[in-house]
Amino acid sequence: MLTKRIIPCLDIKEGRTVKGVNFVELRDAGDPVELAKIYSDEGADELVFLDITATVDKRKTLAELVTKVAKTINIPFTVGGGISTIEDVKVLLNAGADKISINSAAVHNPQIINEMAAEFGSQCIVVAIDTRNVDGIDFVHTHGGRKATLLKTQAWAQEVCDRGAGEILLTSMDHDGTKSGFSNELLAEISSVLSIPVIASGGAGTMAHFKDVFTFGKADAALAASIFHFKEIGIPELKGYLGNEGVSIRKV
Repeated sequence: MLTKRIIPCLDIKEGRTVKGVNFVELRDAGDPVELAKIYSDEGADELVFLDITATVDKRKTLAELVTKVAKTINIPFTVGGGISTIEDVKVLLNAGADKISINSAAVHNPQIINEMAAEFGSQCIVVAIDTRNVDGIDFVHTHGGRKATLLKTQAWAQEVCDRGAGEILLTSMDHDGTKSGFSNELLAEISSVLSIPVIASGGAGTMAHFKDVFTFGKADAALAASIFHFKEIGIPELKGYLGNEGVSIRKV
C-alpha cells in the first residue's frame, strides 16, 4: 500500500496566507514563508500554494515568493493560481516549484493539459477540480468555485487523466471550510476508476476525517488549510493517529 500524503494548503492573497469558508470571508493566517517552514519541519509530505486572486501582473510577485519558500523547505510543493500558458509554468518551475496546478485554464482549453504534460512531464502537472453538487449532480466550477460549468465532475476527471495530468486536486466547494468531513462518496467514485492519484480537499475538521478520506474516500492524499494554520490539529499528532489507525503514512 502506498503511503498516504498530508498536504497543508496555503491560499495566498497579496503575499499573505488567508483562509475563509466556501472561499469567502477571508481572514489573515500568517506569513506564507514562515508557515511553509513550520509545515516542512513538522513532517508535512508536500505543500500547495494557491494564489487565489492571481492576475498576470502578480505573476512576478508570486515567483519571488516561490523562490523564498523553495529556499526554506525540503519537501515538494505545488503552485497554482492564474497559470494558463507554457511560459507561466516555466517561470514558476524555474523559481523553485516542483509542480504546478491549473484549473480554469484547463476547463477553457483542455488541450493545454496535453501540451503542458508533453513539455514538462505529467509528474509536474496537477489539475485542480472545484466541484459543487447541483440537484444531485456534481458539476465542475471555475473562478474559485463561483462560476458553474456544464462539465460533469466525474467525466472531466477522466478526461483530465486521459490528457496526461499527473494528479487531480479535487475540492468539494460544498464542504470547503465547513470542517464537516471530506466528500468521500464522490472521491471514492473518482479514485477507484482513475490511474492517477487524487488529492482530497474541502472539509477537514477532525483527525477522524483524514482516516475516513483515506479508507472510505480512497484518496491518495488529503489537503487542509485552516485546521493547520490555526493549530487545531498538529501534523505530527495527525500522523501518529493515522499510523495507529492502520493508515500507511510517512513517519515524522
